[in-house]
Amino acid sequence: MWVRFTSHLYVRMWLAVVATVVVLTFLVAAAWRFTREPPQLPIREVLVHNKAGEVIGTATTKPGRKLGDGLEFDVVTKDGQTLNLLLPRPKLLQPPPWGRLPFDFGWMLVVVSLAVAVGAYPVIRRLTVRLESLQRGVERWGEGDLSTRVNDEGNDEVAFLGARFNHAAQRIETLMNSHKSLLANASHELRSPLARIRMSLELMGGDRSSPQRVEISRSITELDQLIDEILLASRLDARQADAEPFEMLDLTGLAAEECARVNAELSAELNAGPGLESSDHSLTLQGSPRLLRRLLRNLLENARRYSTGDISLELAQINKGGKSMAIIKVNDRGPGVPAAQRDRIFEPFYRLPGASERDGGVGLGLALVKSIALRHGGSVHCEARPGGGASFVVELPTTHNRA
Repeated sequence: MWVRFTSHLYVRMWLAVVATVVVLTFLVAAAWRFTREPPQLPIREVLVHNKAGEVIGTATTKPGRKLGDGLEFDVVTKDGQTLNLLLPRPKLLQPPPWGRLPFDFGWMLVVVSLAVAVGAYPVIRRLTVRLESLQRGVERWGEGDLSTRVNDEGNDEVAFLGARFNHAAQRIETLMNSHKSLLANASHELRSPLARIRMSLELMGGDRSSPQRVEISRSITELDQLIDEILLASRLDARQADAEPFEMLDLTGLAAEECARVNAELSAELNAGPGLESSDHSLTLQGSPRLLRRLLRNLLENARRYSTGDISLELAQINKGGKSMAIIKVNDRGPGVPAAQRDRIFEPFYRLPGASERDGGVGLGLALVKSIALRHGGSVHCEARPGGGASFVVELPTTHNRA
């Protein structure tokens, strides 16, 4: 707990000021204590006269008297007698209670040290609050929110750093938007020549089952699929909320339809316990039917492409952190995914080492799965399946309000 507290910059700066004041206080107090000498009263001489005015004895004050002591004399008369005289010092006037300090110089240093420590805290905190705000902005920007900007008011170095960050963030956001717009526009424009090629192929004579025509038809289908996935990814990246309306849907029904397409086994465990809105036969959640259908289809087709055995889809509903979550788990019996690659396979256009174009896919299927899951406030990850193969697990909240 202490290490976490002292890891903040403002705490370290404040503790440095406090430590400096404390050390300075002790040094000043020690120097004052060791160099101070008790004040000595000057030597005084007393003369004793008789009634005739003659001096009958003399004496001087004893040494070692301190401020506040009385006066003491040993008077030796002319006849050899020794008289000891003690004259008490008169009491000084005491200052009123409101004008008298209740502590000495040491306590005064302690009070001054505390005052400096308390006064330095808000000054240092005011400076570091701006640094923490800049840190949070950089973290949000690094997580993918390119529209993040930080407060750059002021004329000091922190304001200059914030202004430069905003400038760089604006340029990068503009470049990324231009790149996405170019990719989306290019993909959209490719549909027209692709349709003309498909039509020309249909109008050509000859054997429709020839290897050349089959290969051309397959390539056209792959291009059409690639264009469709690029356009969908562009819309998801641009967060076009009105492009895919959300509604309450039956996830079990969608899963059953998609499993029937690829001959996959479907199992559902929906008796998740109290507080969860589910029945024995359906699992409902709020989302986009088109996007969730694409999520299920991409996962099942990916499993069918690499699996050497049966594939299955499992549905479940759990209570996680006080929220109802729908769990989608697609299992295959393929070669599996190495642990070091389980995060990278969700990157756009990334394929596992050794994969070829003949294996099918363009590297956008799992990237779309991740984008769709994030769009619904969920997550996706890959894990090893017991007995061999891979399992892709998607977690989706049953109710989700889009930002």
